[in-house]
Amino acid sequence: MAVPRIIESVGKATSHRDRDELDVAVAQMVASLLTARTVTVYRLISDGDTFRVARQISLRNDGTELGREDLNDFEHLPRLNSELAWRECVLLHDIVHDEAPAGGGWRSVFPLEGEGGVSGMLEVVADEGMRAREASLVTGLLRIVCNHVAMLDYGERDTLTGLLNRKTFETTFGKLLARPARLARDPNSTDPSWLAVIDIDHFKSVNDNFGHLFGDEVLLLVARLIRSTFRGADRLFRFGGEEFVVVLDRAATAGAEAAFDRLRVAIQDYAFPQVGNVTVSIGYTMIRPNDVPASCVERADEALYHAKRNGRNQSHNYERLLECGKLKVKETRSEVELF
Repeated sequence: MAVPRIIESVGKATSHRDRDELDVAVAQMVASLLTARTVTVYRLISDGDTFRVARQISLRNDGTELGREDLNDFEHLPRLNSELAWRECVLLHDIVHDEAPAGGGWRSVFPLEGEGGVSGMLEVVADEGMRAREASLVTGLLRIVCNHVAMLDYGERDTLTGLLNRKTFETTFGKLLARPARLARDPNSTDPSWLAVIDIDHFKSVNDNFGHLFGDEVLLLVARLIRSTFRGADRLFRFGGEEFVVVLDRAATAGAEAAFDRLRVAIQDYAFPQVGNVTVSIGYTMIRPNDVPASCVERADEALYHAKRNGRNQSHNYERLLECGKLKVKETRSEVELF
């Protein structure tokens, strides 16, 4: 394999900042350098202690692509433990070679390292077993890609909590709206997506009474509780200060209500070191097909302020508050003001 060709492939792959585009570029890079039947990139999706495997992109040797799997269709995704090679790859953080599970041939599964461990896998299926030199080349290329991802994380994540930061929110929101509403497998599904604003109650008093060091610890622990409450495919942000945002993708109204209230109770019942009890107020709203980020956040904020005004430690749905007459739709001004 010519060195210029390898360098060109790496340069093309690491030119992407979008994670979905990067997954495709990695598969294309490996497929262009090896003789393989298929090259597939998988992402690990967690829900509590359960891990599932979602196919991000799969390229055949004729260049055709297999479709992606719905990250939120959790129950229909294969379990990590369903394939011994997958399980060993993730546990050992190392390449696993074995017979291809279908169609004969051999496969090699490489770990894709991310924040906090293995976040995905690259699977290569070929007629013959991969040679040591090829495996070493792919490992080195993936290490470069992982370093690229680490640099992206540095610019896109909050340095204290590790959650996504505010500047990545609009891009994430735009991708959510641009994506097809449903996969072909379930065209009749009507589950919407939701946006929630979460605010720690009386956080200023935590800093005033215990100091900013304990205040930062509260933020870290709240972020950890948010992570453990929601699915791996949901998008979690720290907006700054004591405010967090969650984009909950594809959930029925009852499911969204249960998820946000489960978080509220988890924080309420948690014993924060030195500080003791901490509560949060939550406002959330349905994401509409032609929504814009500012309008969506504003609706969630109105539900949040209702919770704050009525005793805090509450979770409220904006649409339900409208139905009950507890909130009114704000009138938008149509005239143009000249300054």
